[in-house]
Amino acid sequence: MAAERTNTIVVGGGQAGVAMSEHLLDCGVPHIVLERHRIAERWRTERWDSLVANGPAWHDRFPGMEFPSDPNGFPSKDEVADYFAAYAAMLGAPIRCGVEVTRVERAKGSSHFRVETGAGLFEAENIVAATGPFQVPIVPDLVPAEAGVNQLHSSAYRNPVQLPEGAVMIVGAGSSGTQIADELLRAGRRVYLSIGPHGRPPRSYRGRDFCWWLGVLGKWDIESTGPDMEHVTIAVSGTRGGQTIDFRRLAAEGMVLVGRTKTYDAGILTFAPDLADNIARGDANYLSLLDEADAYVADNGLDLPREEEARLIGPVPDCVANPVLELDLHEAGITSIIWATGYSADYSWLRLDAFGDKGRPRHLRGVSTTEPGLYFLGLPWQSRRGSSFIWGVWHDAKFVADRIATHHKYMAYHAAANQEGPSSSTRITAAE
Repeated sequence: MAAERTNTIVVGGGQAGVAMSEHLLDCGVPHIVLERHRIAERWRTERWDSLVANGPAWHDRFPGMEFPSDPNGFPSKDEVADYFAAYAAMLGAPIRCGVEVTRVERAKGSSHFRVETGAGLFEAENIVAATGPFQVPIVPDLVPAEAGVNQLHSSAYRNPVQLPEGAVMIVGAGSSGTQIADELLRAGRRVYLSIGPHGRPPRSYRGRDFCWWLGVLGKWDIESTGPDMEHVTIAVSGTRGGQTIDFRRLAAEGMVLVGRTKTYDAGILTFAPDLADNIARGDANYLSLLDEADAYVADNGLDLPREEEARLIGPVPDCVANPVLELDLHEAGITSIIWATGYSADYSWLRLDAFGDKGRPRHLRGVSTTEPGLYFLGLPWQSRRGSSFIWGVWHDAKFVADRIATHHKYMAYHAAANQEGPSSSTRITAAE
């Protein structure tokens, strides 16, 4: 069976793949987007029921389409998935759903790529890996299955009814872990939350969402220091219209806070004695952003109402002053552990010399530094802090598409010059 050929194949039909297709269409580059499920499938089936976007609708979107809902609201996960599907339809993006890419390698005797899928063979001059960073849930090999406690990753959590009766331990206090912990606490569960180092921005301040503040303060544009730049764990939420996450308040409402989870032995979990320090550093991060915001208001003469109450820090909870360092799961009544411990990437289908010692792509702003024609999209800190957000992916895709289009024009010039002879150089330029 002959392989289907195109200039560029984009692997993944989520936000990164849709953004990539838009810019390739604008550049006139022939391409196909291959998606193994539906467009934005992870938003639909790998997130909990009550999840909403962490940024308001006016901010977390592509420039070419607004959300149909309140621009200051936080779209639900299904609204986000529907948005990307509608956006792809508006573009007429060449996305083929239900096609899983199983292997990509160099075609023998050619610089092109050979792409194996469940729907047949493809060949392309360029490959864009747009599968994003959230592919394989990370579950630490800590608590054995025979411990008699229900264990699941946050990607498998749906709602409180899903869990057996009893208390819940949640490991990880980024946005996912904290939102799930808050939901379970409101459902009447006894909740233990294991907290590590984190950032804790205000949801809003002086009448502006924190996304706006990061924008005017230039923080979205902080550039990465290299391909191994780590994603910053922040605790932020759009739940219930958007509220600042305050671990002191959660403790006052009955949540038990503990430090980083360390070990498990014979039914006993142990925790690092770092809880107070992690909380204090999070508070300092919060207050520092308020300081920068106040300075920006003063320097620019903005008429934004003062918000002195935002600086009030509650009393130290008892669970922070006298931290739990060991916990017997049975005695505490813990029947479930939710691991909100992030994800790793899976590029096993890319049979190319494109990765460093830690299995991370070697790239510069998404352009592979070792494999010509290979590109990545949707990585945290791909070019800057905003890269893993919806609007940030769109801008990174524009950069990658421009690199692909420029090479495409050079090759078009080369082909035309070979056909028409040297004089064709007076009629064709690589910038056309």
